[in-house]
Amino acid sequence: MCGFSGILSPAGGDFTPLLKPMGDAISHRGPDSSGIWVDEQAGFGFVHRRLAIVDISEAGHQPMSARSDRYVISFNGEIYNHLSLRQELEQVAGAIAWQGHSDTETLLMAIDTWGLRRTVDKLVGMFAFALWDVREKTLRLCRDRIGEKPLYYGWHNKRFLFGSELKALAAMPGFDAQIDRDALTLYFRHNYVPAPYSIYEGIKKLEPGCLLTVSADCQSPVIDRYWSAPATAMESRKDPFTGSFSEASAQVEALLSESISGQVVADVPVGAFLSGGIDSSTVVALMQQQSNSRVNTFTIGFDDERFNEAHHAKNVASALGTHHTELYLSDADIAQLVQNMPQITDEPFADSSMLPTYAVSRLARENVTVSLSGDGGDELFGGYTRYPSAASIIRLRRKLGTVGKTAAKTLLSSPLLASSITGQRHWASAKLQAIPGASKAALAIQVLGVDTDALAYRELVSYWRNPHTPVLNAPDPTGLFHDPARWLDTVGPQEAVQMIDVQTYLPDDIMAKVDRASMSVSLETRIPLLDHRLLTFIWSLPPAFRAESAANSLKPLLKDIACRYVPRECIERPKMGFGIPIDAWLRGPLRDWAEELLNPETLQEQGLLDAELVTRHWQNLLSDNSASAEFIWSVLMLQHWMANRSA
Repeated sequence: MCGFSGILSPAGGDFTPLLKPMGDAISHRGPDSSGIWVDEQAGFGFVHRRLAIVDISEAGHQPMSARSDRYVISFNGEIYNHLSLRQELEQVAGAIAWQGHSDTETLLMAIDTWGLRRTVDKLVGMFAFALWDVREKTLRLCRDRIGEKPLYYGWHNKRFLFGSELKALAAMPGFDAQIDRDALTLYFRHNYVPAPYSIYEGIKKLEPGCLLTVSADCQSPVIDRYWSAPATAMESRKDPFTGSFSEASAQVEALLSESISGQVVADVPVGAFLSGGIDSSTVVALMQQQSNSRVNTFTIGFDDERFNEAHHAKNVASALGTHHTELYLSDADIAQLVQNMPQITDEPFADSSMLPTYAVSRLARENVTVSLSGDGGDELFGGYTRYPSAASIIRLRRKLGTVGKTAAKTLLSSPLLASSITGQRHWASAKLQAIPGASKAALAIQVLGVDTDALAYRELVSYWRNPHTPVLNAPDPTGLFHDPARWLDTVGPQEAVQMIDVQTYLPDDIMAKVDRASMSVSLETRIPLLDHRLLTFIWSLPPAFRAESAANSLKPLLKDIACRYVPRECIERPKMGFGIPIDAWLRGPLRDWAEELLNPETLQEQGLLDAELVTRHWQNLLSDNSASAEFIWSVLMLQHWMANRSA
């Protein structure tokens, strides 16, 4: 695991003085070594920061040149099948005198032998890399299929910049990009800035499964999609699985075990996060089964029992026989964690589970350098309670048809109803039943009144119903929910909403959170459930195998596997998620910090948000109205980031 950043400019030149501070800005991603490579004549250079995981010798140093001298690469991630790729390469080229056993060397040799596109199709892993073609004077940027590893790019001051984190680009002398109000509006809708946007104008995220090409004459970048989740799912459905549930469960276990066996390979200590939920328990169970020693597992606890899963994790760890470490967060811990958020998140990010994710990453790093995680299970196996509810609402939309949509749009034009819709609403963690009756009715009408099922789901999972309301002078921009290619009309609504989450919420929230939290403490995280071979098989299964319709029967396949290793009473319990008691913390240990950031005069001077609206919600929260907690948290994360940026 590593980090990189670079510059391409038609003016040419030696960018070494500019690249060093860009690399220093992401030294947490690679504390073990650094390197700079430049092509002065072409006006190209990149810097690499290395966290040595596989082949910790100098043979794995980057940027790395191909033996042909045609390519130079800066690579972030892990190629889990690189040893089998070496065997395949030797069948083509004969015996190869490898310089070491790093996956970067394997990747370069594969590109030299097969070309970039064919090589990428063969890769099993998580990755983002920059490849410079010395002969063609062409830069290629590539991001993995699901988006486990980040990659930003864009034009700024007549230079094409790219890097693993925004802070690397922002560290270039003279960087003065402005905040993108479209991105800010989307941030308040989703609690994160979705791809391809970033918080800065002109800087974008490369979407998962994409290759970007830009030449030395700095023509506009060309982006090709080499892998698509919807296309892969539809291809899998052409050859559906016809076996029994038990046979499907056995195959999923076999594929997940194969994924884990590739992901525990490292030249440094490896452990795992363990929340006690179905996903992490399944991953740790199969990991422990393959290990000759006790697996190191880690969890975070809270005194507030609404959010505490530590005792569940402890029970699972005891059943599996892992070497388990837990940490309960104190008020002092909370205050310190919050102070670190702007440096960690890189751009405004309001998923509050970032705090415990950062805490458990820091705890794990005291003992290991690599940690496996159970993320991805909810999106792939239907673990969110919102899925059955969303599917029911979409079926109702389809049943009512054009007549229902027209009636809903008519009601939406009513000023009285419009006033009910402008308030914030948070489905994701506060269950639908908790929404007041009037707001629930307004939500139902708005969901029925939008043009597509994808936009209906967007309304259901939005954190703020009309996000251009808190953001001054901002439109309601389009995003991936508006792209018909992202929504599968030919499958059931529950499968369709899961597929949207795989393309949006999973990479832009979950993967961004895990990457930033872990890499901030130089910990590599690996996600066995996101092996694309497992995904391909899962999408060939009957829907009932992946996600039963009843909310209390979620993730039947993973539950079946977990119960082979862990007592059923450890698994059969209500889903909790990885949340925190935001409302109590903001009224308690974080109140002074929040008061300072929410100063109305500061908000008015910035000219970004409706200061009166923010103040009203803050007072509501202090009056024990917890419904305002999520909105206030999103404002605080923005203001904290703004203050850190100014400093």
